Formats: sequence, structure tokens, C-alpha cells
Amino acid sequence: MKLDASEGRLPEMALSERDKAILDFERSWWAEPGPKELAIRQRFDLSATRYYQVLGALLESPDAADYDPLVVRRLRRLRDRRRRARYEGRSAGEPLGR
Repeated sequence: MKLDASEGRLPEMALSERDKAILDFERSWWAEPGPKELAIRQRFDLSATRYYQVLGALLESPDAADYDPLVVRRLRRLRDRRRRARYEGRSAGEPLGR
């Protein structure tokens, strides 16, 4: 692989079928019966921890944002809200601006 000279890093790879399936799953997992962790294990043969690592990397991918911009933006907002809550010492469910 060649380095992208304009950015000094490896070019992004296109989404794999698994990546697309993960984004599709995030769009509608709550409609499936049972706990999300069980569905993750059955569908992707990944632990929940590994799944969320893969998902976190996907959220940084421009290809993922092109594939499903609504899901990616929603998940980024949730991630950022949780990070702020941890940093500020609040639960993620509490209102942010008091």
C-alpha cells in the first residue's frame, strides 16, 4: 500500500461486508428479540468488547459516513455525549446544560 502523500498516512480501505453489516445492525438492533450482546455474538461471532472496538473504528471512517450517514452521526453523538459525561462526572442520562 502506498502512503497518501497529502496526508502522510495509509489511504482508507473500503468498507468490508462485515463493516456494512455492523452499520446495518446498529440501524435496527432493538427490533430483534433478546439482549444486544447475544445478537452480536450470534450474528458476528464477536465478543461485545471486540464489536464495540470495531464499531468505534468504523465511526471514524469516511466510508462508513458515506454508507450510512444518519447512523454514523447518531452513534458519534452518543459516543461524544458519554465521553463528556464521564469527563464531567455525570451519568450519560443526566441533562448536560444546567
